[in-house]
Amino acid sequence: MLPFERKLKPLARNLRNNMTDAEQFIWSKIRRKQINNVQFYRQKNISHFIVDFYCPKGKLVIEVDGGQHYDKEGSEKDQIRDRYLKELGLTIMRFSDIDVLKNIDGVLESIHEHLKISLKIS
Repeated sequence: MLPFERKLKPLARNLRNNMTDAEQFIWSKIRRKQINNVQFYRQKNISHFIVDFYCPKGKLVIEVDGGQHYDKEGSEKDQIRDRYLKELGLTIMRFSDIDVLKNIDGVLESIHEHLKISLKIS
């Protein structure tokens, strides 16, 4: 079981209720086992982080990055977070919010291909 910090639960709930347009769009495409029949969770609390989307079966974290992720501080925080999540055995896929909004088919294909390989699905 992944580490969980109870004190982040209200923040995660708030983030679920206030998703960005890009997060809402990708969520509409991955929820209810629409990709490879696997479950995704949104704004999932993993240790002292809240990830945008998490697929336990595929050990996959999906992050939808807005502009704040591309400045020096945001990039450094993402590197620390990614390193920690990888130590837990998770794979992180990052997509810009622009990719999600303008190339959702490509984003979904990348996710599908990753899960197909990691889950050994034909």
